[in-house]
Amino acid sequence: MKSTITQLERRFDIPSYLIGIIDGSFEVGNLLVIAFVSYFGAKLHRPKIIAIGCVLMSFGTFLIAMPHFLIGRYKIETSVRWSVNSTNNLSPCPASSPESTRAGDSPSLLNSRGCERESSVSMWIYVLLGNILRGIGETPVQPLGISYIDDYAQTENAALYIGCVQTISIIGPVFGYLLGSLCAKIYVDIGYVDLETLTITPGDARWVGAWWLGYLIAGTITLMSAVPFWFLPKSLPMPVDKHDSSCTPEQTRFIKDSPTMEHKFRPEEPANLHQMAKEFVPTLKSLLGNPVYVTFLCVTIIQFNSLIGMVTYKPKYIEQHYGQSASKANFLMGMINIPAVALGMFSGGVVMKKYKLGILGAAKFAFGTSLLGFFLSLFFFAMGCENSKVAGVTVSYTGVEGLSYQEQSLFSECNSGCLCSRRDWDPVCGENGITYVSPCLAGCSSSTGSGKYTVFANCSCVALPDTQQVNLTASLGQCPRSDSCDKVFPYFLALSVLSSFIISLGGTPGFMLLVRCIRPELKCFALGIHSLATRTFAGIPAPIYFGAIIDTTCLKWGNKMCGGRGACRIYNTSAYRTLYLGLTLGLRTASFFLCYPGFALLKRHIKMEEKHALTNGSAELESLRKEENSSKHCEQFIPDSDCIPDRETRL
Repeated sequence: MKSTITQLERRFDIPSYLIGIIDGSFEVGNLLVIAFVSYFGAKLHRPKIIAIGCVLMSFGTFLIAMPHFLIGRYKIETSVRWSVNSTNNLSPCPASSPESTRAGDSPSLLNSRGCERESSVSMWIYVLLGNILRGIGETPVQPLGISYIDDYAQTENAALYIGCVQTISIIGPVFGYLLGSLCAKIYVDIGYVDLETLTITPGDARWVGAWWLGYLIAGTITLMSAVPFWFLPKSLPMPVDKHDSSCTPEQTRFIKDSPTMEHKFRPEEPANLHQMAKEFVPTLKSLLGNPVYVTFLCVTIIQFNSLIGMVTYKPKYIEQHYGQSASKANFLMGMINIPAVALGMFSGGVVMKKYKLGILGAAKFAFGTSLLGFFLSLFFFAMGCENSKVAGVTVSYTGVEGLSYQEQSLFSECNSGCLCSRRDWDPVCGENGITYVSPCLAGCSSSTGSGKYTVFANCSCVALPDTQQVNLTASLGQCPRSDSCDKVFPYFLALSVLSSFIISLGGTPGFMLLVRCIRPELKCFALGIHSLATRTFAGIPAPIYFGAIIDTTCLKWGNKMCGGRGACRIYNTSAYRTLYLGLTLGLRTASFFLCYPGFALLKRHIKMEEKHALTNGSAELESLRKEENSSKHCEQFIPDSDCIPDRETRL
């Protein structure tokens, strides 16, 4: 989903905040059912519930891809008109007259006819509904799957196993980004359009890849994954160090001392839905009455706001800031960034197992890695690129920078003889290294070649500074970024990998802190509420307000066929960097202030647990002494036949 964000934005001509709503709809699906799934699912057949979720996820994924087969062919926004059956193109600079008005201020007749064929229902609604269905299907995987592992694993191995699961769950996004990268290279209407006639490349702001293809593949794989889950048993052999909290100390001692009982199964109790429903509210009150859990929840919500907003728009940031194509941005996320996160989460589990960190040690480790990653991320502000030089948008037609963009600034004396549209976005790169919004606005009067190899000549606005050379040529597409920007990009990638690895080191210890700071019988429910809270207060709003803030940095918007604002074509790079990075790091800063009272509450919680354990230990020791004295008394004064073994063990 995140690898197709820019593709969906361009295909449906929608702004970033609306893409944020679509992306957050996955969390809406989770929100609808997660509290009930995590609470009731813990008492039912967990693997089969996960299998049903996989089927729902696959149907939702297919629904996302459906608009491609319902909507018409993608029409590229261009100002170039081609003559029929000829390699000579019509002039990109139609002559204007005093009576004429600027073309493009109202939809053309051709566009109006095309507009009539458009569906009355916005096709992105299907993507939204499909993503909600995906969210519903994904709900049981995390709370039921993690608790299933933690229930039937040795205590000392649980952290390692959960670390492995979290790591493997990262491999999915790796393949997702790689698949998104591959699909972004393929044109959206592959098989229906002659690619030789295309005037854009994958690096163009109007390029839309075959976004739908990846969803068909992912939906098929998700459907197949339901099969093994369906055949897993409801319960597994239980390790000897895990027993029901209802067992008395004598029962536990009997189980451990039995030479033939290495494992035991939990009794299969029939599910009483009415009784479970009655216990729901008291259980929720008990969980939210744990101050350590609530504080950890608040810290996690703020951190997740930062993380989700940053990850959602990171490929777009790479595209807009460093001039990379969507395909390359997704490839880098999949091959470099996500594996670093996976390695960090796995390493965090290994560190917990090797050094046998308790919950306080896990909390300190998670806080330390997050703080170190925060300081490293500050260097991103120094790895910026200048705005692209676009005549009439970021620089004047004479090359002076610092222009405040307005629609009238697109026109100049050099293109006053052309009837140009201020709405078109069909950029050309002049020989002087400046990008022009369209060949018409560059003042070009003729062109040669065809497709993406078209070259425009006699461009009156294209001139080399400090020389007498004018009327130079221009080629299709934006001018490449400066060399200094290309040199900074590898350092950005290296720092991104390092900071991602260090921050993710604390992922598994933080997760184990969540599991271990609550009573065992509330574990599954606590994981569900944790997922519910993070999705509600981070997963849903973060992409929306990050997208809305990014939209404020847009300099030139595209236009829909039927009129109205479409997707953004070019951003103010400096403002984009400041707002995107500033919001990400600002949220992390806020979360650190909550960590200090969190540590105080955690230490108090540990002291109370130790005191409680000592009290229980003294009571058990006293019980053992009484039992031993009773046994000796029985041996001395009562015949052996009168001693009842069952009474001695109290089983």
